[in-house]
Amino acid sequence: MSGGGAERVVVDLAHGFFDKGLDFDMLLVRKQGPYINQLPPEINLVDLQARHTSSAIFALSRYLRHFRPEVVLSAMNYANVIVLLARGLARVKTRIVVSEHNAFSFWIKNPPNLRTQLMLRGLMRITYPKADTIVAVSRGVADDLARSIGIPRKKLRVIYNPIRLDHILAKTNEAVDHPWFHSDEPPVILSVGRLHPQKDYPNLLQAFSLVRINVKARLVILGEGKERPRLVSLAKELNIAEDVDMPGFVENPYKYMALSKVFVLSSKFEGFGNVLLEAIACGCPVVATDCPSGPREILEVTGVGRLVPVGDPESMAKAILEAMEKGEKKEPNLRPFLLENVVKQYMEVCGL
Repeated sequence: MSGGGAERVVVDLAHGFFDKGLDFDMLLVRKQGPYINQLPPEINLVDLQARHTSSAIFALSRYLRHFRPEVVLSAMNYANVIVLLARGLARVKTRIVVSEHNAFSFWIKNPPNLRTQLMLRGLMRITYPKADTIVAVSRGVADDLARSIGIPRKKLRVIYNPIRLDHILAKTNEAVDHPWFHSDEPPVILSVGRLHPQKDYPNLLQAFSLVRINVKARLVILGEGKERPRLVSLAKELNIAEDVDMPGFVENPYKYMALSKVFVLSSKFEGFGNVLLEAIACGCPVVATDCPSGPREILEVTGVGRLVPVGDPESMAKAILEAMEKGEKKEPNLRPFLLENVVKQYMEVCGL
């Protein structure tokens, strides 16, 4: 349960299923990660005690053979492949619903390792047709997956990621222990996500350097990852280091969103862009790149926010300045993303 967007979605769905009174186990490759303590304490966590997702296949197969659950819902492509292979090994009739959370054709260009890149597409072509249902978290992800691995588009079901609105709003009331978020300080521009090339934070830093020419402001990026040294170096090179802070991963980003002047998603690609929707729910004006896929759909449905081209710091800076000056006057449409509505859709595809 690492600190990514897909993992946060799993936590939210777990709360939704629990609130519906469903009896379920949560299977984890390893029982570790920052989101473990955010799960409902009453649910049963099954630790497969595997070193990697791929090495969990035999433990998972034994679980399926022994407990014979009615349905398994899995998330993210490599886990989906292992679940489908494990069902074959177990020789059980458990219904398998797999969910795809990223634009695969973009993700596969920057895989965790070369082995993954060489093997995953082929394994997905073999296993995904055997799933009882394939869920994509946006129309863009569904279209991309159909093209990438040759699945008929009509076999994919689009279900948007949920937000636990009451939970988010309650979390916005917690105090922020950061000196830049005091009322007498310059406005803060916020971004949240792993420090990873996918998020294109160099583009955001360049845009922020242009914003700084026009107004006094500060930039906070919440998240951790391998790009930290590069981003620290670039901030110094752009002479903005004193107004940029990267505090690392935080369990509650919502209290920061509620106090920020603008939220920015600068990604090269996404599957959905959970943090963008969460920032909207917190009442923060948003700027997002028109990347594949998710941000455009979120802004179209909610009716708020500003889209800019990918990798264009000038356009991003202009949109940030406009958002700082004008704010957001409309009330967003959040109904399609509310947890109770999303859970109903998942229960339907799971046959519950």
